[in-house]
Amino acid sequence: MAEESSASCSSNKMKTVFLAGGVGHHANGLTKTAGSTTFSNSKPGAAKKLVIKNFKEKPKLPENYTHETWQKLKEAVEAIQNSISIKYNLEELYQAVENLCSHKISAKLYKQLQVVCEDHIKAQIDQFREYLFLTLFLKKIDKCWQDHCRQMIMIRSIFLFLDRTYVLQNSMLPSVWDMGLELFRFYIISDMKVQSKTIDGILLLIERERSGETVDRSLLRSLLSMLSDLQIYQDSFEQRFLEETNRLYAAEGQRLMQEREVPDYLHHVNKRLEEEADRVITYLDQSTQKPLIATVEKQLLGEHLTATLQKGLNHLLDENRIQDLCLLYQLFSRVRGGVLVWGYFLPSTKHTMVINPEKDKTMVQELLDFKDKVDHIIHVCFMKNEKFVNAMKEAFETFINKRTNKPAELIAKHVDWKLRAGNKEATDEELEKMLDKIMIIFRFIYGKDVFEAFYKKDLAKRLLVGKSASVDAEKSMLSKLKHECGAAFTSKLEGMFKDMELSKDIMVQFKQCQNLPGNIELTVNILTMGYWPTYVPMEVHLLPEMVRLQEIFKTFYLGKHSGRKLQWQSTLGHCVLKAEFKEGKKELQVSLFQTLVLLMFNEGEEFTLEEIKLATGIEDGELRRTLQSLACGKARVIHKVPKSKDVEDGDKFSCNDDFKHKLFRIKINQIQMKETVEEQASTTERVYQDRQYQIDAAIVRIMKMRKTLSHNLLVSEVYNQLKFPVKPADLKKRIESLIDRDYMERDKENPNQYNYVA
Repeated sequence: MAEESSASCSSNKMKTVFLAGGVGHHANGLTKTAGSTTFSNSKPGAAKKLVIKNFKEKPKLPENYTHETWQKLKEAVEAIQNSISIKYNLEELYQAVENLCSHKISAKLYKQLQVVCEDHIKAQIDQFREYLFLTLFLKKIDKCWQDHCRQMIMIRSIFLFLDRTYVLQNSMLPSVWDMGLELFRFYIISDMKVQSKTIDGILLLIERERSGETVDRSLLRSLLSMLSDLQIYQDSFEQRFLEETNRLYAAEGQRLMQEREVPDYLHHVNKRLEEEADRVITYLDQSTQKPLIATVEKQLLGEHLTATLQKGLNHLLDENRIQDLCLLYQLFSRVRGGVLVWGYFLPSTKHTMVINPEKDKTMVQELLDFKDKVDHIIHVCFMKNEKFVNAMKEAFETFINKRTNKPAELIAKHVDWKLRAGNKEATDEELEKMLDKIMIIFRFIYGKDVFEAFYKKDLAKRLLVGKSASVDAEKSMLSKLKHECGAAFTSKLEGMFKDMELSKDIMVQFKQCQNLPGNIELTVNILTMGYWPTYVPMEVHLLPEMVRLQEIFKTFYLGKHSGRKLQWQSTLGHCVLKAEFKEGKKELQVSLFQTLVLLMFNEGEEFTLEEIKLATGIEDGELRRTLQSLACGKARVIHKVPKSKDVEDGDKFSCNDDFKHKLFRIKINQIQMKETVEEQASTTERVYQDRQYQIDAAIVRIMKMRKTLSHNLLVSEVYNQLKFPVKPADLKKRIESLIDRDYMERDKENPNQYNYVA
């Protein structure tokens, strides 16, 4: 129509205005004032231009429109609240809200909606005031909440324009949804009886579930979600829930620690932790996870760390319960300080192997086995936890030194035993690994000078008597000690090896220069005083031929090394005897004492113990061991009557002409005398004397440098320099001794201060 009119009027070049249709009504009843629309064109056939002008007057609402529209909206809200069908189209209701908001009736509309919602929610409280069984009560609360949420979602969809305009522009006003939450919180859940019964019911269901009953978890999830949405979860529920949890597990921990064995208890704790973690996932708020798990860990683990270890650790270790040990570590790792308690407690369970003298024979092997087991546990169960490894090292160092000096002595003797046995009990590779393990234990001991003293004494016996099973193993051990303790520690030990190598060279030269007839081949070891232990001389009756050989060697040696002195120690010598049996000729490599006994049978066929003692001059105990080695060992070159393992008074001995052996050169080992109490005490006393010298030297060195020093500072510096433990009382005695010898003096004005005397 616009195009036709425009065309008919174009020839007269007149502007034609068409009205949009006068006054009309929209479907929602809102009246609209006519506006104007203009098409203009200056030339025929040209494009038309549409001009839209503003209303001359603002649209007005019909009379009673606001009231009637609100009645429609109220009727719709009440229908939603009563769960009946709504008479009006939702789009129509939404448009009605938009119309009201467009005419600045938003505030009134919001207030009216709030009143309707408030009246409805108020009326809901009555159903909860009557007595109901707990489960029924909780279901009613849940239904009321679910209905409320569903209703408010529908109501908000109708009043969405109000929510997105007026409410959004007024920050102090809650949204339609939040208004519903506030009303529900204020009128329903904040009612003390309702809230108390709701929380009590939730806690009771959780308690029943913890006791093993099956409960409605979806109901719990819905109710706890309600508390979170209403923002009262922490204040009304969580605090009480954590208190109840704390009481439950405190009592349960005390009871089960008494009733159950540690493995069962650990599995129970792990199960409880898994259950509580599942509760968080299923129905508790995520914010509860951290305090909840911490409460369970504290009451079931933290309060029972020491008790758990005391009660069950030995059992788990002895039976090698790897899986249970893994679980124990995993659980203890959850508790603050749990790993360190583990680390310090583990070795303390075995401290009896150190402090109990009855275990001295097996102490070192038990320590090695225990260390192997602990290392395996650390690797497999504890994932090589660095804190635990360090704690274990400190713990081992502490408990292995609870008995001063003894572990060091026994470790030295254990090494001696292993090096004597050598490849008879292990391959070279196994022996090397064993020495490495011993060095690990060696690092923990304080009294390394005690180890050195006993190791040196035993090394001397192995070298001189030929008891060492492996020279390579001996040198390997020496290298390990040097690496661990430094060259100063091993200097004397290295000197002993040099003496043995030098002695071999000298004997080669001696035999090449001398033509020595006879059936005795003399072997001499040249020992440097200071490197070797001191030995008590024993006067024995040497045969003239042996005395002559000694003199020949003495002349030879002093001729090459003028100015030196030789002091014969016959107890350490050994010889090679040429013997002839029915089977044929043999060479017997024997000690000097064994040589003296065997040579007697060149002069007679049978001798008693007393006759041999008189002829040789060998001390009684040493003679009995010598005869035992010749008559009762593997190579029995003489007979003993009567036959027995021990040599007794009145026993008679004769040459065994029927002796047979597959080897031509046969080494007959001397039976070693067990270390006597006196010998052990003597070695310990030498260590003590050496320590006194070292303490004196340290004190003088410090005082010479510092000139003046207080008692406490002096003691502190001395402890820092010494490599062995010293009791304060012993240190005080050394200070007094130095004062008496005028190395230092007490200050005249301050008796706790010392001055160096130049």
